[in-house]
Amino acid sequence: MTYAVRDGRLVDPDGNPFLSLGLNHTDETALKFPRTVDVWRERYGSRQSWIRDGVVADLSGWGFNTLGWTSEYVAGGWGEALDWFGDPIDLKHSEPWSAAELRGAGMPYVAQVRVQEIEDWNGHPAFRPLDDDFADWCDHLGRAIAAEHADSPDLLGYFLVDIPAWLPHASGRDFAELAGLDTAARERKLYDVASRYYETIATAIRRYDPHHLILGDRFNGNKGIPEPVLRAMVPHIDTLSVQYFTEPTAESRRRMHDDLARWREQCGDKPVVVADVGNWTPTQLNPHREGLPDHAARGADYGAAMDALLDEPWFAGWHWCGYVENTGGRGWGLKDPWDEPYRPLTDAITEHNRRAAAYRKGN
Repeated sequence: MTYAVRDGRLVDPDGNPFLSLGLNHTDETALKFPRTVDVWRERYGSRQSWIRDGVVADLSGWGFNTLGWTSEYVAGGWGEALDWFGDPIDLKHSEPWSAAELRGAGMPYVAQVRVQEIEDWNGHPAFRPLDDDFADWCDHLGRAIAAEHADSPDLLGYFLVDIPAWLPHASGRDFAELAGLDTAARERKLYDVASRYYETIATAIRRYDPHHLILGDRFNGNKGIPEPVLRAMVPHIDTLSVQYFTEPTAESRRRMHDDLARWREQCGDKPVVVADVGNWTPTQLNPHREGLPDHAARGADYGAAMDALLDEPWFAGWHWCGYVENTGGRGWGLKDPWDEPYRPLTDAITEHNRRAAAYRKGN
C-alpha cells in the first residue's frame, strides 16, 4: 500500500485522510561555518547522527510528518530578496539527501527528480529539446529513481522541477519560440510543449514505479502559472504543487486560497500541496530582513496562513521553508545558525501542526 489520491483527496496507505506537514531545506551546511562548526562537532559529529538526533527528532517533536524538499540554497543571489522578474539570478544549491538517507529516516518523505535545469533561480537554464533524446533521459531518470524508491513504504511521491520557468525565464530563454505569435497560438504551442514534457517524464516514472504519486513541478505561485501548462498536466500528474508566500494579512491569505482553488480547477481538480511557504523576521545575523516583528508573530502567521486552506478537502500538504537559518542566503529558519530553535516559533508551529493533523484525520 502507498499514499494515494482518492476522490480528489490525499490518503495514507491505510486509506485515511492525510495532510502532509513537511519541512524543507533540511541541510547541515549552515552548521559548518567557522563560527558554528564546533556546535556541529560536539552535538552531532556525523551526518548520520545529525539526521537521527537533529532532523528526525526535531520534525517529530514539532508535529511535522514529512521530510520535504531537502536541497538548500547555499550561494549566489545574496541579498534582501530574490528577483524573479528582473535580471537573472543564479543560486547554487546543495545536493539532496540520498535515497538511503531518506529511507533511513523512518518517516514519510518526498523524492526529487530534476527533469531539466529550467528553474527560475538557475541563471543558466538548459531548455533542451523534447525529442527522442529527452525520452531516453526521462527513461534513465525513471529507472534510476524507481530502483531506489519503488518499494519504499514511506515515499509520499516524486517532485519534479523546483519553480520551473514556464513563464519567460529572466534570461529570455524558454522551451519554444513564442515571440511573434498571437495569444491563441502562444497558448497552443505552450500546451503542446507542456504535454510532451509531462507525458514523457510521467510515463517513464510509472514504467518502473506505477504505484507512487507524481507530485509534479513545484510552481512559483507568486509569479503565476500559465493555464495551458495546468491543462497539459491533467492526465499525467497526481497533485498540483505550488510554492506560495503570503503577506501577513487576511487579504493576502484569501488571495492564496483563491489562486490555488482556481489553478486546481484548471488542472482537473487535483489535490494541492503547498510545496514551499514561509515567513521571516530580523535576526542577529540577518538584521536586514524585513518581515514580521518577532518569532512569536511568525508562529501566529504560520497558523493563520494554514487555516486559510484547512477546511478545503483538496488541501493536501503544507511544506515549510526552512530548517536552520542560512546566513545571507536563505536568511530564515526554525533554528538559529547555532542550531538552537526559535522557541516562540517552534512552540506555536507544534501546536498548529498537531491541531491541523487532528482536524484532517476527523474530516
